[in-house]
Amino acid sequence: MKKRLFVSGIVLVSVFVLGLAATASAGETQRKLVAESAIEQIAKRGVIKVGMDIFVPWAMKDKKGELIGFEIDIAKKLAEDMGVKVEFVPTKWSGIIPALTTGKFDVLIGGMTITTKRNLKINFTRPYYYTEQGLMAHKQKAAGFKVSDFNSPNVTIAARLGSTAAIAAKQKFPKAKIRLFDDEPSAVQELRNGNVHAMVSAQPLPSSTAIDYPDTIMVYDEVMMFEAIGIGVRKGDVDTINLINNWIEINRNNGWIQSKYAYWFKSKDWKNLIE
Repeated sequence: MKKRLFVSGIVLVSVFVLGLAATASAGETQRKLVAESAIEQIAKRGVIKVGMDIFVPWAMKDKKGELIGFEIDIAKKLAEDMGVKVEFVPTKWSGIIPALTTGKFDVLIGGMTITTKRNLKINFTRPYYYTEQGLMAHKQKAAGFKVSDFNSPNVTIAARLGSTAAIAAKQKFPKAKIRLFDDEPSAVQELRNGNVHAMVSAQPLPSSTAIDYPDTIMVYDEVMMFEAIGIGVRKGDVDTINLINNWIEINRNNGWIQSKYAYWFKSKDWKNLIE
């Protein structure tokens, strides 16, 4: 019996030591990233690596296969003002924060809403713009619905996985079934096919989709959630936060960010670039 207890003790100690080693290794990786700020790494390689995901009109591909959009303009301008090149690292939204913390890219510029939960894992710059979560619905499937009618167990609502749209949908319609998709185009297609009643997503997608498919999609005026958008940076990197915060202040004061926002969110002048 004593021998068996002794062996069990050795196994438990081994597991504990291995666990500590794995934790120490992960912690060491994080400390190395923090020790050398993203600004220093960017300066050394002459390239800023930007994490983002594809969704209209923040980031999308034009007819030539080139990335365009509001966040693409933000990243390119930041790189230009820093005197470096930009490299985009497309990343699935559900894994984009872990990708930043493990150093797959330097900063996250992807229309990400600042939330307390996310802020526990990464740092955010000051907001550089604000957005709204809107509601669009299938005209026939949701015929006669008021916004409150979507809060029913008989209703299915789509949203993008890991997005604040998903949070807004769950908060606004707790009784409804929420279907989560890896990307917004897939969710929009399900809505157009009538496989879900409605979809919650950031503007201008609801409004523009209703304009593009007036026979199928309708949009509601009520705002589901009002949100501040920031650039994501790894924890402990005060130099990068300082530089980007000042960059945002400069480019808000000179009107550049507002002009780009107006182009991508308030006009349809860019539509011919993707159609």
